[in-house]
Amino acid sequence: MLSLKNKVAIVTGGTRGIGRAIVETLAAAGSNVIFTGTSSCITDDYEKKLQQFPAEHLFIHADASSATDTERVIQTVMEKYGRIDILINNAGINHDTLLMRMTETDWDDVIRVNLKSVYLYTKAVQPVMLKQRSGSIINISSVVGIGGNAGQANYAAAKAGIIGFTKSVAKELGSRQIRCNAIAPGLIDTDMTRKMSPESREKAEKMIALRRIGTPEEVAKVVLFLASDLSTYVTGQIIQCDGGM
Repeated sequence: MLSLKNKVAIVTGGTRGIGRAIVETLAAAGSNVIFTGTSSCITDDYEKKLQQFPAEHLFIHADASSATDTERVIQTVMEKYGRIDILINNAGINHDTLLMRMTETDWDDVIRVNLKSVYLYTKAVQPVMLKQRSGSIINISSVVGIGGNAGQANYAAAKAGIIGFTKSVAKELGSRQIRCNAIAPGLIDTDMTRKMSPESREKAEKMIALRRIGTPEEVAKVVLFLASDLSTYVTGQIIQCDGGM
């Protein structure tokens, strides 16, 4: 396991799925992890799992798309630790439907949570990381942001926006040794994919070179690489974690 001892990480949308796997993986590697979500609390089994690790963890109830909540999270972290080494922008939702049926609310909500939150948190940690002259920002995009998908125009637009944002931030902040990369997961075993019918799931698996749907932990391992010193010369990259989809 790579060591992130004494590092301080923020993970948005860290209560379930890929976000939870990221939190647990970073904590296991020794990082102090502050994670957010719109749930009022985390489950008992999640809390017990995190207590097994020597590093500290803190859950903050916060809306990642709220500027006020974002500022509160950053202030809390700085008051407690005085630094931020890693930011993982993971918060996301989906309102899937064909464009002809998509409401303005369907569009606005997905863009707000999936894309605006990335802007808010990245901008908020920028002064901290600039002062440190170090930091790793990791944005969770999607293969849908690269190739598109019918019925997900809003989700694809948000995830594609993250890719352009990532490349731009990498160029803006690279001279201060702040790295910014994105991960584009494929089909991952989360609440979203569990809603698929057995037929759709089987069809999807046949499109994947590894012939299986990935796990949140496999995405979290890529996050760990980008958060660690093994990737100090990697920035502005989009890593597809999709099993060869």
